[in-house]
Amino acid sequence: MNILQRLGAGLKKTREKLGNNLAQLFGKERSPQFYEELEDLLILSDVGPEQATLLIRDLKDWEKNSGNGTKGDPLLFLEERIASFFPLNPPVWVEQPDWKPVVILMVGVNGVGKTTTTGKLAHRFQQDGKSVILGAADTFRAAAVQQLRLWGEKLEIPVVHQKEGADPAAVAFDTVKAALARKVDVAIIDTAGRLQTKHNLMAELGKIHGLVKREMEDRPFETLIVLDSTLGQNTVSQMEHFRKAIPVSGMILTKLDGTSKGGIVVSLARKFHLPVRFVGVGEGKDDLVEFDPVLYARALLRPEDSSRF
Repeated sequence: MNILQRLGAGLKKTREKLGNNLAQLFGKERSPQFYEELEDLLILSDVGPEQATLLIRDLKDWEKNSGNGTKGDPLLFLEERIASFFPLNPPVWVEQPDWKPVVILMVGVNGVGKTTTTGKLAHRFQQDGKSVILGAADTFRAAAVQQLRLWGEKLEIPVVHQKEGADPAAVAFDTVKAALARKVDVAIIDTAGRLQTKHNLMAELGKIHGLVKREMEDRPFETLIVLDSTLGQNTVSQMEHFRKAIPVSGMILTKLDGTSKGGIVVSLARKFHLPVRFVGVGEGKDDLVEFDPVLYARALLRPEDSSRF
């Protein structure tokens, strides 16, 4: 399956709720009720009230200037407008392909699939011919360390770890040092899930981030927040708290295949002006898909394209 097919499959529940209704709605004449129904559909898919209002306003302007929609495709206009909400700044591994190591710090709350996503991300880099090392800095849960070690065995890559309860910053330090010494291409550090309201744990995350920054000698690295798509607008408060603690550089949205509210990706990108790096669309190790705003918008809005997904 190509990226469009994977996004289409991952957004199946959202398309069934949003895209099918959009197809019916756009067959109606324009009226105040039409725009109200459209706004409701967008909000129900978790695009967010602010983004929904903006899209409706822009659609009205576009239809007014294009002969009430008769000179163009209104769905195509919405696709392009939604795609424009996403920042396009490339990740470090694209912008500086010769840098070694690229360090990626994985952060987020409990239960979002962070450790699994770390393993899937390592697999993606392996598929691109990169050498990878993992750091098990979730030292509070023995199960998390064991899970990451299992990924290491499966992918045949080293995993830096210490005993349960060890200082997570020490594991992050050891991981970066090992990556530098071994000239590894990519180092991915899995951190403990933490509630955004636990100030001591958020301070600890700041310590880990600062240590990695020091060891990288102020060279850019990625801090990716992993968010559960099924939580909808609750992810907004998570993002707000984490950004107060550390400079987040991008997002990974997991469980996109398990929600009818896939519009949350739009809401997060526009509100925080952060790129979405990957989305999780299934359980398999290949089900972490590089995010493409144009393909996402198409998969979100056009159920009739599903035969080509």
